[in-house]
Amino acid sequence: MKQVVVIGLGQFGTHLARELVKQGCEVLVLDLSEERIAEIGDEVHRALIGDARSIEALRSSVPEGVDEAVVCLSSSLETSILCTAHLADLGIKTIRAKAVNEDHASILRRVGATETLFPERETAERAARRIAQPILRDFFPFAEEYRIMEIVTPRSLVGKTVEGAQLRAKYELIALAIKSEPSEEYRFMPGANDILHEGDVLILFGREMDLARFSALD
Repeated sequence: MKQVVVIGLGQFGTHLARELVKQGCEVLVLDLSEERIAEIGDEVHRALIGDARSIEALRSSVPEGVDEAVVCLSSSLETSILCTAHLADLGIKTIRAKAVNEDHASILRRVGATETLFPERETAERAARRIAQPILRDFFPFAEEYRIMEIVTPRSLVGKTVEGAQLRAKYELIALAIKSEPSEEYRFMPGANDILHEGDVLILFGREMDLARFSALD
């Protein structure tokens, strides 16, 4: 079981800790607020009150050999930077830290963060895409300009087969799966003769520009 330490129980840290538990991780949370610790104590594996600015507090709280730590303390830049530096000094190999801007992120990386997180920005980007492209359900960055996106089948392709829709030949996209709604049943690696129905959600892999072009279809 993967061990993850979540430091800072604001909105993001609290939701993250709960989701990590759901994903099967062993989660330890650390916060200075007794009230926040009491609130989540029964939902995680360990919940400790501690000052993230103190390397001694972190040394006594963070188990040796823990897989990774997530620093969710961006409301206090000084605390998040100190905490990240202390975790690096303690030998934590993977440290993800929430940042409020690029300057903050740059400092966090310099003191030991292996990845910086911008949850508000990422949420806004997802929301903007879904508002601008209503049939776009979700998207997942993959590598360089490639993405995996969930897109509702355009009306012009309803009733056609995967081959007839020319996903690969015309749009340079690969269909990884088709999700039928409202049952939410998946058909993974659909065949050429699989028919696209109204409301089907296509999970597609391809370049972002090609996915955007496809999502603009009627």
